[in-house]
Amino acid sequence: MLDEAVGSWVTPFIMATINTRNVHRSNALTGFSYGEDFVYDEMLMTGPGDKGEQIAKALADRDDMSSSDGPKPGEGPSKEEREAGHYEVLFHAERDGDPMRLVVTGDRDPGYGSTSKMLAEAALCLVKDCQATSAGIWTPAAAMGQPLIDRLIANAGLTFNRV
Repeated sequence: MLDEAVGSWVTPFIMATINTRNVHRSNALTGFSYGEDFVYDEMLMTGPGDKGEQIAKALADRDDMSSSDGPKPGEGPSKEEREAGHYEVLFHAERDGDPMRLVVTGDRDPGYGSTSKMLAEAALCLVKDCQATSAGIWTPAAAMGQPLIDRLIANAGLTFNRV
């Protein structure tokens, strides 16, 4: 579908089902700090125009999760590809009609290089910065919040910038 707010065709992101549940759980655990009427959706931007529309429709028709054609255990990007990889995620939000955009970037392949650094920093954050977090099942946002963001910026190659 064409998303006028971002000026691009979009299609459902493969991890949206899981990520959406985590975001809503974070909201609940933080006393509905995002609001009780909070709505979250996650999409993959495929670009503007006819080409963006074609890509969005092709991706929407795929069913990668049930395919056996994907990488086998032990397969994946090379060390060079992981280190040369990078990503950029755009968050577009509206509150009371006022738009806000945030871009998060990572300096490594998101599936391997960046994720491993985020996991290590989350563990260190829990041990060093968030010792008062009580036992239970927490999302990273609810358990660690800003201390984790600070660690990700300082040590894991992530940036968080309003645009």
